[in-house]
Amino acid sequence: MKPKSYVLLIVAMLIINSCKKDPSIKPINFPNASYSSLAPYNSKGLPDNLLKDTVSQAMFNYINQTLISGQNLTISHPEFFTGSNTADIAITQSSDVYVTFVSGKAGFSNTLAFYTYPTGEPPISDKDVKLITYIFPDAGRNSPLVHGDKVKIGAFNVGTTIGFVILQNAWDTAHGNINSDAVHFCSTNALNPETDPKLKQHAILLNYTAEGKLLISFEDTNRQSPNCDNDFKDVIFYCSVVTN
Repeated sequence: MKPKSYVLLIVAMLIINSCKKDPSIKPINFPNASYSSLAPYNSKGLPDNLLKDTVSQAMFNYINQTLISGQNLTISHPEFFTGSNTADIAITQSSDVYVTFVSGKAGFSNTLAFYTYPTGEPPISDKDVKLITYIFPDAGRNSPLVHGDKVKIGAFNVGTTIGFVILQNAWDTAHGNINSDAVHFCSTNALNPETDPKLKQHAILLNYTAEGKLLISFEDTNRQSPNCDNDFKDVIFYCSVVTN
């Protein structure tokens, strides 16, 4: 074999080895988390445990007056970003909890999920979250969901707090599955990837008192990115907490 052939062989071997995945390397996001689904879902990402709620026009009017597509919410409503605002839901009585989809105006096919932790002991890094449960596989662009689609996410005891997470563009429309390695944006600010602590908040809690609803609305783009519009209108849902 000529010297030139040896060089080509070495280069080829290096390329092959560089493409091999090291099984010991864990995903960047939430390396200790396991993932599960509340229910099976079809190839379009529609879960088979759907219930139905009525989302009023008055609620939509409230949302559209408060959250304007493309408008920076930190400027129009700075009160959502002061103090200890959090969209995590603390359970104060044994309760069944339901999540109702309102809208998904994102450019991404986002997956909505949840995790839990003991009240007063929030996770301080992504390594502290051990279980993430999918609620809506596709709650974003071209979602099969319609407003009012609702699921029961579980029965929870006193002392449990529920956090929510958007997996950015995690729904694979071509293959009908969820990519758990997608970037995660959480309602628990400390878990989010931004290095600037002032930009870690990705969810706001809207107390729609007219109907007694707790609306949660997410921003699905890294807030340190110039592509982020900070309108916090990418996935909107509300929780219903029904005491047992």
